[in-house]
Amino acid sequence: MTTMAKPTIDNVRERARGQVITPTDDGYEGARKVYNGMIDRRPSVVIRAVDVGDVMAGVDYARENGLDLSVRGGSHSVPGFGTCDGGVVIDLSQMKGVRVDPNRKTARAGGGTLWADFNHATYPFGLATTGGIIGSTGIAGLTLGGGIGYLTRGFGLSLDNLLSADVVTADGQFRVASAAENEDLFWAIRGGGGNFGVVTSFEYQLHPVKDITAGIFFYPIEKVREVLRFYRDYVAKAPEEMGLFPAFQIAPPLPFIKAEDHGKTFIAIVSCWAGPMDKADAEMAKIRGAAPVVAEMVAPMPYYVINGLFDALLPPGLQHYWKASFATELTDGAIEEHAQFGPQVPVVNSTMHIYPINGACHRVKSDATAWGHRDASFATVIAGMWPDAADNAKNTKWVKDYYKALEPHSQAGGYINFMAEDDQGRVRDNFGPHYDKLASIKRKYDPGNLFHMNQNIQP
Repeated sequence: MTTMAKPTIDNVRERARGQVITPTDDGYEGARKVYNGMIDRRPSVVIRAVDVGDVMAGVDYARENGLDLSVRGGSHSVPGFGTCDGGVVIDLSQMKGVRVDPNRKTARAGGGTLWADFNHATYPFGLATTGGIIGSTGIAGLTLGGGIGYLTRGFGLSLDNLLSADVVTADGQFRVASAAENEDLFWAIRGGGGNFGVVTSFEYQLHPVKDITAGIFFYPIEKVREVLRFYRDYVAKAPEEMGLFPAFQIAPPLPFIKAEDHGKTFIAIVSCWAGPMDKADAEMAKIRGAAPVVAEMVAPMPYYVINGLFDALLPPGLQHYWKASFATELTDGAIEEHAQFGPQVPVVNSTMHIYPINGACHRVKSDATAWGHRDASFATVIAGMWPDAADNAKNTKWVKDYYKALEPHSQAGGYINFMAEDDQGRVRDNFGPHYDKLASIKRKYDPGNLFHMNQNIQP
């Protein structure tokens, strides 16, 4: 019986059109780096895919050689799942074309597309879909794990707007996942993360959104309780065109903030009104009235602009450590813990956000997708981000202590897109009631758990 030889790096180079970068090649140091500066790993090869064939070659090489396989879209994975030591990285950053169909109100985008790319492409057509808060976030990781952003209350999660996806599964085969083809795979990738394959392109439903009104309000830190109670009550009944979240923020040197307030810590509300422009002022006035305002910026702008407003605060290379939780309500007890820990936010890059996931999210049946938290109304993230590795211990402690204080007021699971590397023990809770079904589908499409560099579902 003849034994097939395992593919070599030379075989991958022959198959791939994109760059195949190994430790001895020029550009390796740049190719191995990821967004989180805390992650320092050395893969055996980085394949910068330019088409689906390149992805197939990478999947085959990793599988046949028994190597760890990391898939990198936008590179924002806080645990650094987009790289590995000694394994294979499939880098999709060159696959970022976006094609808009204005008649069908859809867009298809490559797996390496960033939300900044996507929003810029759809804006001329007056269309958008739910994306993230940061423009440099990749569409792939955000969508596969959920997709919370400014438009969530009106149009649902990013995954709720996914119409189809092209997927290379663990056997190296290309599959289309949609409501009409490979329906179980389509169900699983909408909330199951990167457990089921490499998604090389996404087709989204778009909605009429072009220019929006942004509102950023800074309130005295002493007014935390008043602001969070206002937010809780307002967001429960606010028009679904309003996307907003509270945040603890050290004031950066922005022109609308007085110079003497730069560097001080505030409780803030960031808002995005995507409804009729003539109704924006009335809604912004309600938010303005939450507490005495120290500084504010209210202005109409293209939707893609608000999606990138905070990118300058979050350049690649910062140290990142995050924790997250879901909650059905924002209790007075939780607000007390926020009032204690939020003002301790260590640097201007770090923050805490409480995202609303009500409205359209609650109108999707709980078993329609793999997203397991349709009963939650809030998604909290404590995002520790700072420039100096010397501060890792103390700043990580702030995140952990803050998260632990919120545990009694939270659900067992959290948003997988915000999970840290040490959250693997929470995986069943994070995927919620659909975990067993996800594991069954995992056994079908990835029985060997090739795709395990993620919040991993065991087959």
